[in-house]
Amino acid sequence: MNATKKIAAGADSTPAAGQNDQQPDLNSMLEGLLKNTLKVAQPGTVSEGQRCGLVAIVGKPNVGKSTLLNALVGQKISITSRKAQTTRHRITGMHTRGATQFVFVDTPGFQTLHTNALNKSLNKTVQGAVADVDLILFVVEAGSFTPADARVLALLGKNIPTLLIANKLDNIHRRGDIAPWLQTMQDKHKFAEFVPMSAKSAKDTERLLGICEKYLPEQAWWYADDELTDRSEKFLASELVREKLFRLTGDELPYTSTVVIDKFEEEPPQRKGQKRLLRIAATIVVERDTHKAMVIGDKGERIKRIGMETRVELEKLADAKVFIELWVKVRSGWADDEARVRSFGYE
Repeated sequence: MNATKKIAAGADSTPAAGQNDQQPDLNSMLEGLLKNTLKVAQPGTVSEGQRCGLVAIVGKPNVGKSTLLNALVGQKISITSRKAQTTRHRITGMHTRGATQFVFVDTPGFQTLHTNALNKSLNKTVQGAVADVDLILFVVEAGSFTPADARVLALLGKNIPTLLIANKLDNIHRRGDIAPWLQTMQDKHKFAEFVPMSAKSAKDTERLLGICEKYLPEQAWWYADDELTDRSEKFLASELVREKLFRLTGDELPYTSTVVIDKFEEEPPQRKGQKRLLRIAATIVVERDTHKAMVIGDKGERIKRIGMETRVELEKLADAKVFIELWVKVRSGWADDEARVRSFGYE
């Protein structure tokens, strides 16, 4: 592998004509400012043989890892919300294009604020995901590097190529500010390439796929070319309930709340032209009675909305009719109980 540090500069950086404070093209600007130490990355050429490999997406909570995974796969397979610790499992998403199959692994944000059994389980998932992959995408917010970022970076080995994904580039108002920050980042780790981007930009996502491609080994694909994830519809249902739960309660509800699927049954179509039916019963687990009341809401309106929004989205993703029942139970201290953490499906 070429050990030279590189930059894959963000797209759409050329200003409109007539602006007074014109910014040069970001590619040219970064190349000029950092020409002594860095080079602009190009996607590279790939041989005609099949390529396939594991790409881990890691970073602290809330830097956009799940949004990036969904963009790279081309469909929602990992839930997102503004609440930290939304992703709690290793979620694999596949994207096949041309002769290359990308197998992306989204991981929980590495937890440092709490040391309960749940967080220990999540951190083990992160450490396991980065141990045996072909490429690591280390995601940070563009222009920022916090102690939490540093603790995640310390987990990464030096023998696996790692790209610095400077995400949320659209939040940087002065693109020229990113160049000196990138120079400081090259001293943090031996990154193979630097990729300033926005996970919400289809052009940036496509460019990132081209960059990742050259790091994957030549070997046969592991999955069919139309597969998008190795997770089941049952798992997706529980994740969607949890996503709606966090989005509709905001910061009021502690992160330790979780969802357990009690029943997941599939019924075939009754007649031609009908869709199959999924019957789901799920329990939302909280730690206090006050949290239970919060989830249920006034006259049950909030839990009804959680169920309705879950049903609507799951029907689109699963191409099925969905009937879902939700319950709320209080299990005080479950996140500190290793046995209960495992019983709720955490590794």
